[in-house]
Amino acid sequence: MGSNVSEVVSPVDGRPFTEVPAATEADTDAAIEAAARAFESWRAVAPGDRARLLRRFAAAVDAHVDELAALEVRNAGHTVGNARWEAGNVRDVLDYYAGAPERLSGRQIPVAGGLDVTFHEPLGVVGVIVPWNFPMPIAGWGFAPALAAGNTVVLKPAELTPLTAIRLGELALEAGLPPGVFTVVPGKGSVVGQRFVTHPAVRKVCFTGSTAVGKSIMAGCADQVKRVTLELGGKSANIVFADADLERAAAGAPASVFDNAGQDCCARSRLLVQRSVYDRFLELLEPAVRGFRVTDPADEAAEMGPLISAGQRSSVASYVDGADVAFRGSAPDGDGFWYPPTVLLARGPDDRHWREEVFGPVLSVLPFDDEAQAVALANDTEYGLSGSIWTRDVGRALRVARGVDSGNLSVNSHSSVRYWTPFGGMKQSGFGRELGPDALHSFTDVKNVFIATE
Repeated sequence: MGSNVSEVVSPVDGRPFTEVPAATEADTDAAIEAAARAFESWRAVAPGDRARLLRRFAAAVDAHVDELAALEVRNAGHTVGNARWEAGNVRDVLDYYAGAPERLSGRQIPVAGGLDVTFHEPLGVVGVIVPWNFPMPIAGWGFAPALAAGNTVVLKPAELTPLTAIRLGELALEAGLPPGVFTVVPGKGSVVGQRFVTHPAVRKVCFTGSTAVGKSIMAGCADQVKRVTLELGGKSANIVFADADLERAAAGAPASVFDNAGQDCCARSRLLVQRSVYDRFLELLEPAVRGFRVTDPADEAAEMGPLISAGQRSSVASYVDGADVAFRGSAPDGDGFWYPPTVLLARGPDDRHWREEVFGPVLSVLPFDDEAQAVALANDTEYGLSGSIWTRDVGRALRVARGVDSGNLSVNSHSSVRYWTPFGGMKQSGFGRELGPDALHSFTDVKNVFIATE
């Protein structure tokens, strides 16, 4: 790789602590071309052998969960508990898709005069572009099903958080994956990511990041009719009806938006509360927010660490300046990119902090009167990624879930992600589905073969 390097800064103290290579266009081309050569042999690996290699990769990740978590704590500021879960999620996703090579079967279709069968053929080289907010799990959501389906993968980690991806690339080789099958290429998006879009050997790009960049990637891929999966922005609603378990909903609301310092596309950053219980819910919410533990992410008791950068902290603060602050939690002073959990009262649905993705620990609150208004307010956004509905009425839960335009919804829960179920957005939150059985087929082409018997 070229002599370019990039500094890696810890958000915990704001100081650089290591450097990583930054790939040039020539480096990126070399990695893509090596992946294209490796594809010819990887696609021919017997399904059972490919499954065994993926399980060995999962076992290697499992043996290094603590190491990977420590890297993420320092590099991304994730709490140690979250970072362990994220490393474990990579392991679990690999294990899940290790079952796919031996079960990725086509169909036999009844026809006259012969036999008709379908095959799921791998695409070739897949480019995976990973964001800085969840570097490990989102990497795994891209490379695990792609590899299981017989593709090779080149992965670009975010410039701010490359360390765990680089280590995962090393673990893949240690587990026995052939060179070129899974390659990590750190560098700038304008260099590495752009080459994924323009290089003809890359047949699909998986991108997680901002809607603006996603639109640019989609437009670039159109020139080669190249497939894309896009998981973009979010401004998810947390809808609390008067009949809900208010104590439980209020206790869980802070984690639903402040987890990972609010740097989460699934963050329930718009809180809609039925007017008849609005005041009571805020009374319950305040101690939960003030008690949310923001501290050194290496502390086992930490519930939230710092923001990723000084620039992100300034961006978040710009949404709070001049807004109606209901109450706030606390955050450490001094070095590091800290920001306190903050609850804002929306004056109406046109408030900037209500409409735009803050991507920080900021919760906007607005009352609603009835079910129809709750659905209308939840849908009054360009995004549609996730959300929660709190009610004891099963009929209402189903009506609202069907009415809200969002790819992932939870009833009486804030959980968005299970590796065995599909994940993805609607509207400008993107399209395509990661995880679950749906993701696997998005890395294949269906080939139809007719064999005449007459």
